Amino acid sequence: MNTSIVTTKQYIEEREGCYRLVGKRVSLDSIVYAFLSGMSPESIVQSFSALTLEEVYGAISFYLANRKAIDAYLAEGENIFETLRQQARETNSLLYRKLYSSQTEQV
Repeated sequence: MNTSIVTTKQYIEEREGCYRLVGKRVSLDSIVYAFLSGMSPESIVQSFSALTLEEVYGAISFYLANRKAIDAYLAEGENIFETLRQQARETNSLLYRKLYSSQTEQV
């Protein structure tokens, strides 16, 4: 019997400053946030039909092996998002006031 054993496999790659599953458009962020919210790998696969169970476990393993660096990467992304959100609110303050007013009228 001639079988080959894979000793290492790459599941995550960095492209354009973003971590993604190799050959997929799914970000590592999506998998990590789902995992941290308590979703099982099987549930994550159901949410991301483009992924296999092996890929999800590979992504989680990558995260756990590089937790400090990935947590810092995620925190940086959250800070950038918050900055952009604040800028949008300042630039489009009238729109945000209308949206807020509409929401409070419905309640």
